[in-house]
Amino acid sequence: MPFFGMYDPTIILLIPAILFTLYAQGKVNRAYKKYARVQNRTHMTGMQAARRVLDANGLRDVRIEMIPGNLTDHYDPRSRVMRLSQQVYSGATIASVSIAAHESGHAIQHGTGYGFLRFRNAIVPVVNLVSNLSWPLLVIGIIISGTGRVATGNLIFDIGVLFFAGVVVFHLVTLPVELNASSRAIAQLQTLGIVGNDEISGARKVLSAAAMTYVAALATAVLNLVRLLLIRERD
Repeated sequence: MPFFGMYDPTIILLIPAILFTLYAQGKVNRAYKKYARVQNRTHMTGMQAARRVLDANGLRDVRIEMIPGNLTDHYDPRSRVMRLSQQVYSGATIASVSIAAHESGHAIQHGTGYGFLRFRNAIVPVVNLVSNLSWPLLVIGIIISGTGRVATGNLIFDIGVLFFAGVVVFHLVTLPVELNASSRAIAQLQTLGIVGNDEISGARKVLSAAAMTYVAALATAVLNLVRLLLIRERD
């Protein structure tokens, strides 16, 4: 079992995923920069849009905080706090209200007990553990196999593969959670009149570009798992 990543031919499998990831990141950056310069007609900031969506869905207890960074926006279900980056929090642009509405979509998911979100939140502690252990176990397995203790090395490698499969499951569950949050965001933006009919296409472009990054993450994880299985079978 060769040390993959240096001369192992299965590395070729990751090239499409890498290119797709670069494309997705470029697309979300372009969409965000474009619509972060377009003011929305209501002149509503991201914070105001999030507050309106939350209140309209009976989530007045969810706090909204401003945090540093760019595109660091997220909803924390443990503390029931939505954290928006400064540009999203204060900006009265199509990009700002779209991202704020997306995070509000996660809060709505949490408030309604959306199944995929509940499952993702439940497995987060386990996934954090196995994701940190998977690659060290894979490398240790390869090293031990290289010393001649093939059975022991393969066992450790197989555990690493199993742990990495847990990471794939997490990405698989994350995708519908993000798509659903964006769908809820678009519906809320329209229903509450936060953006006009002529502005909704821009909101969709911002959120669909962001969703593509989750598709890319899933594709990369799946191809990495396939690569590990090919390495294992070749031993």
